This record gives sequence, C-alpha cells and structure tokens, in this order.
Amino acid sequence: MTKEQRKLPTVSDLRALKGQKQLTMLRYFSLDEAAAAEAAGIDIASVPAEILFHPQYREVAPSIFSMAGQTHTECGTPHEYFKWCNSAVERGADAVYCSGSFSTVEMLAKEFIPVVGHVGLVPSRATWTGGFKAVGKTAEEALQLFKQIKSYEDAGAIAVELEVVPVEVATELSKRTSLLVWSMGAGAGCDAQYLFSNDILGYTEGHIPRHSKVYRNFKAEYDRLQLERISAFKEFVNDVDTGVFPETSHLVHMDDDELDRFFEGLDKV
Repeated sequence: MTKEQRKLPTVSDLRALKGQKQLTMLRYFSLDEAAAAEAAGIDIASVPAEILFHPQYREVAPSIFSMAGQTHTECGTPHEYFKWCNSAVERGADAVYCSGSFSTVEMLAKEFIPVVGHVGLVPSRATWTGGFKAVGKTAEEALQLFKQIKSYEDAGAIAVELEVVPVEVATELSKRTSLLVWSMGAGAGCDAQYLFSNDILGYTEGHIPRHSKVYRNFKAEYDRLQLERISAFKEFVNDVDTGVFPETSHLVHMDDDELDRFFEGLDKV
C-alpha cells in the first residue's frame, strides 16, 4: 500500500483485521522516528505523551494508530486519571495504555475511551510474577493469563500487549479472545509484532531484550557524532583563544563617514 493509500485506521478497522494479517507496532521516542515509521509503513505505535501531543506529530505520522499512556498512580485519583485519559484522546491519541485495575479499564471503556491493557511480563508489576522473566511457562500461569485476558475483554478493553509469553500459549490465547493481541516476545500467533525503536536502531543503553532484533547500530554513529561535537567545540575554543575567530567575513562594518560622525558624537558626549 502506497503512502497515498494509507489512512489512519479506526478501532473497528483494526478489529476487522484480527486473524487476517500480522500488523507492525513500535515504541518510538521522537518526531524523526515517527516520520520514519510513517514512511516505512508501521501500523501501530506507543508514543510518549509529549511526542504524541506535539503540534507536528500528525503531520509526520498521519496514518499510524497511536496510543499514549500514563501510570495511573501518577495521576492521583481515578477521576483525575480519567480526566487525563479523556484529554489524551481529545489531543490526538487513538487509544490509551492503562496499567491500572480492571475496574479502571471498565471506567474508561464505559466512556468510550479505547483502552489497551498489558498481560504477561508487565514491568510495573514484575514483582508479582517473579521479576523480569517469561510468564506463562506452566499450565497454571498460562491459565491465569487467559483469565486476565478475559477480564480485560469483559472490562471493555480493545487490546492487550502480551509480553514474553511462550509462543504456544500466546497463539492459543489470541485465538480465544476478541481482543487484539499485540505480541512483544510472544510469537507470530498474535495480531501485531511490537518492538522498541531503540532496540531496532541499536542505541539501547544496557541490556537488549532477547525478543528484540537489532537492525542498525545507531549507537556507534551517535558516539561518532559526539566525538565530532567535542572536536568542533574544541576548535571553536582554540580559534577564540588565538584570535582566528571572528574573521572579517563574520562581522558587520560601518561606513567610514558614519564612523567619523559616531566618533564626533562620542567626543561631544
């Protein structure tokens, strides 16, 4: 599909694609990355609020289904959280990521705010599942995941992120729910494949998750550019110290007649 043919999908559009094809999903962190995602044909994005709400965001990413999120505990009361989510939709979010309880999801869904939940390895809740490791490797854990997905379904969510879950489990869970299931390390049996741009572009600081794939080495380029910055700044310092900068070409000059009148005026003062 060409750029001219792409349009911003609705929730209904995405639901109609369930089981039909694998969509692509990114978490990215700048307008430049958003523009690149648009040009590459990415379908869905999770975007920091300050980027999604930027006045230029929809200019650079007009056809990417974009969601923002804020931890429910950061917003205060449930009413304050609802106000933030409602504001997010009004400011251009196509959905909101909710880390809160099923009752919080239900509160938002009842007001027709598209809500996305999170199942499996949820970083903000990792202590409950044994830390940063795969979830659902036992039958008991896998059945608990299914119950959570059905609870999100009953609460009115439109989708769930399914993170670091055995592929066999994830595939079966996706078949057994009407929710859109977005896979992060859960295999191709879901409805979308989800990666972070910093992993894809190779500028992640520290550990790169096993489920990620590095396609470029931007860190090396960023390191090279930083050395170039330092060198350029040092050259500037040296030029100032030695009088090389500023040169005549960098300056504005006064006409001789005006300069004479200026000096005469100074003497009178």
